Order: sequence, then structure tokens, then C-alpha cells
Amino acid sequence: MMRRLFLGVTLATGFALASVAQARVPQPDLAVGPQYDTTHVYVAASDVDRFVSSFLGTFGGSSTKQVVVTVTPTPSTTSSQLLLTPVGTLSVFGFRTPVPFPFGSERNGYYVMDLDEAVKAARADGAEVYVEAFPDPIGRDVLVRWPGDINMQLYWHTVAPHYPELKTIPENRVYISPDRADAFVRSFTRFSHGAVTSDDRAAPGVEIGRPGGTFRRIRLQSKFGRILVLVTDGHLPYPYGRETTGYEVADLGGTLDKARANGAEILVQPFTSADRSSALVLFPGGYIAEIHATQP
Repeated sequence: MMRRLFLGVTLATGFALASVAQARVPQPDLAVGPQYDTTHVYVAASDVDRFVSSFLGTFGGSSTKQVVVTVTPTPSTTSSQLLLTPVGTLSVFGFRTPVPFPFGSERNGYYVMDLDEAVKAARADGAEVYVEAFPDPIGRDVLVRWPGDINMQLYWHTVAPHYPELKTIPENRVYISPDRADAFVRSFTRFSHGAVTSDDRAAPGVEIGRPGGTFRRIRLQSKFGRILVLVTDGHLPYPYGRETTGYEVADLGGTLDKARANGAEILVQPFTSADRSSALVLFPGGYIAEIHATQP
């Protein structure tokens, strides 16, 4: 009797370990390139043209033709256009109808070579699919949530897009609690086939609006692009935490002058910390961005 019980426990344990091992089998690298990481910008329909003009006037680049379409699995109408700039790609939405829940919660979209395989990989690496895959006018989309409530879109096009390479690669700026930071990093680096390029547990607090203190700053890099993980207790002064993307430029002062000339407001004046000078900027329509220049 005891031998059968021991054998049953051994087999059950073996099956459990085999299941864990199977779940952690490396998934294929489905990323294409950082120029296909599109920051999602939702602005009021009446503000779309002002925002587009201001952003392109600040960074340069071009816009695709604005179209009015349905981009959600339930009935809705929005204008949609892509801003292709040297510092990053934006998907701009100006809804003409109320935005269906939970759209607007996703910070960005990652283009993948195979959406079904990407969903499988994301789930295996700890993500939750909170909007199942659905068709859009040019392909398919899905919304996923990583540990720490980091929401993203994965997308695929019927006809493969060809966006120009970027002059500088933007940062996906992720604010997260100490409770979930390591889980997010583990999950996303497995999914993206990425790596931690730095992990500073005493980064200067001025970078999150709290001079005199410190916080943990983690930098990730993969073929999808860059992610800056800001691990905080959530005691953040406005506008920190409202910006989802950081843009790198060669001349911060000159870029801020262009931003002002194109109707943007400087919310946080330039400051220098570690290897960069930074500022936070509010564009027409309410979009907040971090802009930085690296120090030699």
C-alpha cells in the first residue's frame, strides 16, 4: 500500500515538474523591429489635427492619411493615423463615439510576425489576455496584460508594413511597484528574448520628481525596443507616471524650443541626472511625453 502511495506521489510530482518545464520551453522570437513599437495616443477628435501638427513640428517626420474606421471588436468609430518620426512611431486615435471598454488602457502596440504564436508565448510567459484576438481593417489585434498591470497591444497586418528605421529608439516607460517589478521583468524578457542592460537600485530620485531620494531603475532591451522600468512606492508628483514614452533627441534645448513654438507646454524644465538631460512636455490634446538627450 505504501509503495503504491509513494509511486503515485512520485508520478504526480514528475508530471507537475514536466508541465512546468514544458510551460517554460523557449518560444520563438516574433519581434520585427523597434520602429513597429507604436505608442497609442488617444485624444479628443477636435484635438487630433492640433496634436499631429505639434508633434511633427517638434520631431519631424510624416503622417499617414487619416481614415475613419472601427478598430475595436464592438461598434465604434475613430479617426486613425500613424505618425512616422525619427524618434518613434505613434498610432493616433480620435474617437467620434465613446471609447469601448477597455480600449485606451493599452500603452502601445508591438508588431509580431505571427499573432497566434505571440499570444501563446505571452500566456506561457505570464501575461493575461484581457481582450481576445479580433480583426481590424488591416489585420488582427489582441490586448495583453503583464504582471504589474502593464497593458499592451500585440498586432499583425495582413500585408506586412514597412516603416523606416528610427534615428533613436524610444523608451516604453513603465511605472511599477516593488511587489511586481521582478515578475514583470522575468515575464517580459522571456517573451521578448530581451535582456536587462542595467539595474540601479539607488537611481537619483530627481528622475521621478523626488530630489534627495532614490528609487530602482531597470533598463531592458530587445528587438521590440527599449523599456525603462521605474520601481516606486507610487508617491509621484504630477506629471510623473502620466508619460508612457520617452524620446531621445540630439539637442534637448532645440527640441524644447520647437515644442513651445508648436503649442506644447514644458511641464518639467530640463534637469540632468546620471547619463542624460530630460524634460517632460504636454502636447495639445493632453499627451505627455518625456524627452531626453544622452550625455557624453
